[in-house]
Amino acid sequence: MMPLQDQEQQYIYVCSDAVGETAEAVAKATLRQFSSSTSVKVKRYGHIKTEDEIAEIVKEAAAHGGFISYTLVLPELREAMRLEAVRQGVPAVDVMGPMMEAFIDTFGSFPKRTPGLLHSIDADYIRRMEAIEFAVRYDDGKDARGFTQAEVVLIGVSRTSKTPLSIFLSHKGIRTANLPLMPEVKVPPELTTGPGRLIVGLTMNPEQLLGIRTERLKALGLPAPSHYASLERIMEEMNYASEIMESLGCPVIDVTNRAIEETAGIIMNWLYR
Repeated sequence: MMPLQDQEQQYIYVCSDAVGETAEAVAKATLRQFSSSTSVKVKRYGHIKTEDEIAEIVKEAAAHGGFISYTLVLPELREAMRLEAVRQGVPAVDVMGPMMEAFIDTFGSFPKRTPGLLHSIDADYIRRMEAIEFAVRYDDGKDARGFTQAEVVLIGVSRTSKTPLSIFLSHKGIRTANLPLMPEVKVPPELTTGPGRLIVGLTMNPEQLLGIRTERLKALGLPAPSHYASLERIMEEMNYASEIMESLGCPVIDVTNRAIEETAGIIMNWLYR
């Protein structure tokens, strides 16, 4: 058991008899809805096997005034968590239990009670892992061969969310490559000759892009006044990118104030329609 942390730090305790990624994803999605979430961290405990482990985690949560989000498949562990949380006065959210009960009540079937089935090594899991490796290998136009093998190719000027969007799509099992567009660099021929893939252009409001680039330079410890973070340079790049996108006849998404998930949803609708 990990030692107790600074009393001022607030935690959501994620507990699972498997890896715990499902409960953690729900917890982090919840945090994004609250402006005060910067003072709250997610602390994950996976592969829980005994009631004693549960008692220790609930004790820690009680000491910090946190709450627990859990995905415990085994009914005896779920019940132990519920009772221990009540006994120590700790709020506890059963993420998977109600869904399993609804399935039983509706369809009359019973679960396998096997922890970690979500991450079984099956064809879908292998495809996602391969897609993630693909996105890393062919990020930022590092190897033009990726454009002929990708299912989706993202193009746009620097800082238009190409890389995070590539990674997000790869977690959906979609092989994604991306290419930054700059007037000084010719578009590789592989972009125009590859078969059967969706090319998507990404654009953004110039003023917002200027702010993002300026903050990026600050984060790197570089002086903000630079050619890279100037409206003149941004307009030059965006005009060039617009010409390339028009010549390719590809769909274009304005990512200004648009969440990665929303942009990915649009792309997936295009890909699978």
